[in-house]
Amino acid sequence: MTGVPDPAADHGERYRAALDMAAYADEHGVTAISCEEHHLAATGWLPSPLLLAAAVAGRTRRTRISVNALLVPLYDPVRLAEDIAVLDNISGGRFSFVAGIGYRPEEYAAVGKDFRRRGKLMDDCLRVLLQAWGDEPFEHRGQLIDVTPKPRTKPHPLILIGGMSVAAARRAARFGLPFAPPVRMPEAEAVYHAEFAKGAGGGFVFAPENGNTVTHLSTDPAAAWDRCGPYFLNEAVEYSAWTVPDVPRPNESPVSTVDELRRLGSVEVLTPEQLIEQCRAGRREVTLHPLVGGLPLDDGWESLRLLGEEVLPALA
Repeated sequence: MTGVPDPAADHGERYRAALDMAAYADEHGVTAISCEEHHLAATGWLPSPLLLAAAVAGRTRRTRISVNALLVPLYDPVRLAEDIAVLDNISGGRFSFVAGIGYRPEEYAAVGKDFRRRGKLMDDCLRVLLQAWGDEPFEHRGQLIDVTPKPRTKPHPLILIGGMSVAAARRAARFGLPFAPPVRMPEAEAVYHAEFAKGAGGGFVFAPENGNTVTHLSTDPAAAWDRCGPYFLNEAVEYSAWTVPDVPRPNESPVSTVDELRRLGSVEVLTPEQLIEQCRAGRREVTLHPLVGGLPLDDGWESLRLLGEEVLPALA
């Protein structure tokens, strides 16, 4: 069994591999490539999702690119509006993001933001983004400004409001934006639709059908668990360490062993044949994470190639 990966591993090699994997995914019909945002992570979890998304846009032509989730309160809203507008133009309108509020006080402290004011910071940033991408100048901090360039996508790139609370659902409805909880949340979804109906109506909820489940493909799942399990666990343990009291998160159950992780079900290892059978039976979403927790690049590439060369052609 492989040991826990070294946090000081060659991140440069892994970022270059991520771009090569993105190009491969684009060529083989993968529908979306997603980036995440976390800061101060021992494993080097991606802290600069817009930068990576722009690099991915330069290596792809068809696949949608998303950030799930972009922690908008941590940014200067005008600079964020500019960066997203440029990224939307670079990608040809293929970029979208889930706006997240975050849940770690350390991340706010690192950029000089007050975690206790995160709700107001979130609202203020969303308001500036939507105004900045409009056709008219707007007043911001006592000055009339006109952010340029404007996004390619009109009226703006697709924004979804993330969160696992009723407050997040209400925020999404208030701004007239889709609501994107990471798992099905019937109570919050009902609040969203009820609040949205008070206005013009409409709106929609997007929640992954399998929650945050990550799929890894292998021709020998038992051997893959023995070889890759410590890497799956490495990421799960760090994520669990970020628990904040009274702040709900998906896959909250802490784990300390590979066996516990297998029972939790947040990672599944399937053969291509098993996944093909599930998709033919109605499964519509599959999320691969070929760089999870420091996973060796050969194992990440094997999983991705099995998807691109066996699963997707069989389903075409």
